[in-house]
Amino acid sequence: MATEFVERKRWLFLGLPFTFTKYIIKENVLTIDSGLLKKVENDCYMYKVQDVELVTTLMERIVGIGTVICYTGDTTHPKLILSHIKNARAIKDFILEASEQARMKRRTLNTLDIGAMSEDMDSID
Repeated sequence: MATEFVERKRWLFLGLPFTFTKYIIKENVLTIDSGLLKKVENDCYMYKVQDVELVTTLMERIVGIGTVICYTGDTTHPKLILSHIKNARAIKDFILEASEQARMKRRTLNTLDIGAMSEDMDSID
């Protein structure tokens, strides 16, 4: 397994990397670095990534790129979008594996509120 991916956001036209957005994906953190005059760097720890989705439009498939959407528990960006990147499937698989490994290292558990303590359960007492 690779330890790091560095990829640039690309134009949908011919998949050329003429944008000012760079994605850095490491084993423990995902960073989105964007902007030319105003630089913005957004980080998300891998253990906070809950689910990953790969979306490829027809034009993206023709050019050989894709979009990876990460659903996270991060408060500033609950949905991180890595738009129009090469190696999208490999990056999606890497993020899935790295996020699972990071949760196991931190002994973090993802839980969902399924409404087990509803009003019906409260009336039992």
